Amino acid sequence: MSGRTEGGAAERNLRNVVSAFLLAALTSLLLSVPASAATINDQFRAWLQDDLWPQAKAKGISRHTFDAAFDGINPNLKLPDLVKPGEKATTPQKQLQAEFGSPGAYFAEKTVLAVTAGGRAREATNARTLAAIEKRYGVPGEVLLAIWGRETGFGAAKMPYDAFEVLGTKAFMSTKKDFFRTELLAALEIVERGLAPVGAMKSSWAGALGQPQFMPTSFLKHAVDFDGDGRVDIWNSTPDVLASIANYLVHYGWVKGRGWGFEVTVPDQVSCALEGPDQGKKIAEWAAMGIKRVGGKPFPTSELKSEGFLLMPAGRSGPAFIATPNFYVLKEYNTSDLYALFIGHGADRIAHGDSNFAGSWGAVGGLHRSDIAALQRALQAKGYDVGSVDGLPGFKTRRSIGTWQAKNGRAVSCFPDAELVTALK
Repeated sequence: MSGRTEGGAAERNLRNVVSAFLLAALTSLLLSVPASAATINDQFRAWLQDDLWPQAKAKGISRHTFDAAFDGINPNLKLPDLVKPGEKATTPQKQLQAEFGSPGAYFAEKTVLAVTAGGRAREATNARTLAAIEKRYGVPGEVLLAIWGRETGFGAAKMPYDAFEVLGTKAFMSTKKDFFRTELLAALEIVERGLAPVGAMKSSWAGALGQPQFMPTSFLKHAVDFDGDGRVDIWNSTPDVLASIANYLVHYGWVKGRGWGFEVTVPDQVSCALEGPDQGKKIAEWAAMGIKRVGGKPFPTSELKSEGFLLMPAGRSGPAFIATPNFYVLKEYNTSDLYALFIGHGADRIAHGDSNFAGSWGAVGGLHRSDIAALQRALQAKGYDVGSVDGLPGFKTRRSIGTWQAKNGRAVSCFPDAELVTALK
């Protein structure tokens, strides 16, 4: 009897110990979940109902569409450039300290070849579609293929995000809430108009949709049904993808019959500070200044009376170009000079075979973006227009460097380097 009693007590003690252990483990687990996560989710749901819904309703979005879009959606706190409720936005230190390398790295042969080889392979299989698109829009097929390849690897890149999760998160708590709010309302309009179901709205981490990587407002303006099936499908239909890209470029002013530009040699007496889309000249005038196409080719006669622009993405330390207005249309797709040059160069190689730039990229780069930002601030303080103080040497920064170098008796390079950063501090 006493033995069973002692055994029962021991068993009860063991159960108590196990229960206490489990309770402690559960408490620890609950404490490990940030209280802010639940709070942010609650705030997000309140924001959806009290703030976003009234505006969406006023724009003709039905309650059914709204609820379907946000069913099960919570903020994705892993997305970049977020500002949690109650916190202030700051410039990410990591971005400021990111290294700015040579522009030549953007044109790594492996990257370019993936686009050009893939483009040529698809040019043959989509020849009829490309010809029909060029006839309607005036944009060469090689340009469309280069953009398609660069944006999503000809559709191979997966769109892993729910567009409403991304756009909702960013409209609620990003550094550009107003921008993403507009895009979120446009995404709801896409669904409301029956242009795509909620389940098809897959995007990049930035909320860009489908194979052309259109933001929702661009989808509404530029996406077209080119295959004639009654649906605008930039996720799965190659004709719709390519025609939508062409329609986008035409909207921003693509000039039929002109290319994007020409690689050139620029003599020493022509200042690299003449670069930029606001300093255009007739191509005949550039030629009269001694600027020549590489390889000894003359400029086409049809181009001589047309406007061209000096483009030197690495200043004197890289290839130079005379760009046409179509180059700046390509920049509407992505505001980077290097992106537009990549597309133009890739299109040329798809059309004419793989040959690289004649000019080589010099040993420039190796600075931090914070160094270039400091240089930009110094030039700005001296009255120079550098564009944005963002740590990226755009054409306004490049030509400001060249003008300052010339005024101070230095060799004119039109590109930042460590010695220049020190001299201007």
